[in-house]
Amino acid sequence: MGRTADFLRFIKFSHTVFAMPFALGAMFVAAGGLPSWRVAAGVVAAMVFARTAAMSFNRLADWEIDRRNPRTEGRHRLVSRGAAAAACLAGSTGFVLAAGSLNRLCLALSPAALGIVFFYSLTKRFTDFAQFFLGLALAVAPVGAWLAVTGSFALPPLVLALAVLLWVAGFDLIYATQDFEVDVRERLRSMVVRLGVPGALRLAVRLHVAALAGLAAFGIAADMGGIYFCSLAVVVAALAFEHAEVRRGGVEAVNRAFFHANAVVGAAFVAGTLLDCLARR
Repeated sequence: MGRTADFLRFIKFSHTVFAMPFALGAMFVAAGGLPSWRVAAGVVAAMVFARTAAMSFNRLADWEIDRRNPRTEGRHRLVSRGAAAAACLAGSTGFVLAAGSLNRLCLALSPAALGIVFFYSLTKRFTDFAQFFLGLALAVAPVGAWLAVTGSFALPPLVLALAVLLWVAGFDLIYATQDFEVDVRERLRSMVVRLGVPGALRLAVRLHVAALAGLAAFGIAADMGGIYFCSLAVVVAALAFEHAEVRRGGVEAVNRAFFHANAVVGAAFVAGTLLDCLARR
């Protein structure tokens, strides 16, 4: 149990609450309510496996950098490199198998999805837009969940994916302010390094305003009802809390803003989509 707990901390399993709600919400909307247990289990399994593979790869890619960062230097003591590599392989295999259990299109696209989520871990070495690539990695989730139910592309999940991309890029800008000095020292690139902390926080506000517009646009594209749009009020409140906490400053404030506020965003979205779909059946 101790080793399992260490591994879950190593990959920050608790952060699954960020991408999972948008995959589930897209699944509910595509199914018009609750899908079959087979589809639901396949989507959840695919999400868990993909995130395990992606985070294990991220830890391997940043192994030496993390050892030189006071905030992350303890990570390599939790899990060995060999175990991280094995977890990455197991997660990748599990993701492909889960995708294959859903439909042929999901299976065919599974290598591309893995490529996107792995690629993010390398971007801070050559582009200032690393936070946007993280957003793209998480934006794959709602599109994949929609494909799992319908087997075809449509406008609503693409709109939702854009909203997720903007939301994630915004909150990761906030999170990355903790590593500003380390990133500068290590010659890593990000919008925080490019704009400085104050500029990055101003950009995060703009991205979250755009993300809210994207969530509203998803509601329109998916013909959602009043329950869904009311749930967006909770999203607005959570994001307002997030930015208010950040302005207070300090590592604890950033961590509260990052985890608690964004967990509420995800919970409000998934509850709003499910309740709205069930109410209209």
